[in-house]
Amino acid sequence: MTTPVLLVIAHGSRDPRHAATVHALTERVRAARPGLRVETGFLEFNAPSVPRVLERLAAEGADEAIALPLLLTRAFHAKTDIPSVLREARARLPRLHIRPADVLGPSPLLNATLGRRLREAGVRPGDLPRTGLVLASAGSTDPEAIAVIAEIARELRHTGWCAVRPAFASAALPRTEDAVRALRADGVRHVAVAPYVIAPGRLPDRIAAGAEAAGADILADVLGPAPELARLLLDRYDEARVPVGASLSA
Repeated sequence: MTTPVLLVIAHGSRDPRHAATVHALTERVRAARPGLRVETGFLEFNAPSVPRVLERLAAEGADEAIALPLLLTRAFHAKTDIPSVLREARARLPRLHIRPADVLGPSPLLNATLGRRLREAGVRPGDLPRTGLVLASAGSTDPEAIAVIAEIARELRHTGWCAVRPAFASAALPRTEDAVRALRADGVRHVAVAPYVIAPGRLPDRIAAGAEAAGADILADVLGPAPELARLLLDRYDEARVPVGASLSA
């Protein structure tokens, strides 16, 4: 039996930094597991599209692909867009077994990536007791996705920060600038903003603009092609590949 192909499904963006970051991440995944075929498909704006990648795999005789959403929460794209695209592909390509993987978050590896980006931006361990953190995500109208971000913020509060507030770049409130100002109003003198997004684009730029407008002291980079994130992609791939209770060596 051949090893399933890993198909990473990214949203796509008109901002060229988005696709460049996605490709840098998938390159890190390839480097971490030599011999694994890793492909990238986009839902919109960028090429190749997910259907085109699957058609190419089928034409080349691939037996199986694991479709992994490059998404941090289970919102509209994970619940509607991607399942629809995969259903249509299965109907057209019956000989290619397409198996879905879970979204990336929540995960301790994502929290570790956040920590990496905050340290790179200048946050030191001793700073946490006097620093408030704004966890700034892209935002969603899906209550489940909003609840996940709120829960991550609560978890981070127990890692040493004096306060943690969630914020959203779209579709939900508060905005980044409002969360920064709320922390200031609570007496927090030092505020850091951590974008909980994978790649640059319009919404991460909105997070950065809000942090600057409200005078945040530190703005971390997006999660990007961090080694922890590459490891998480492989974890999700393995979880989808191996049934519960089985092992990779079985």
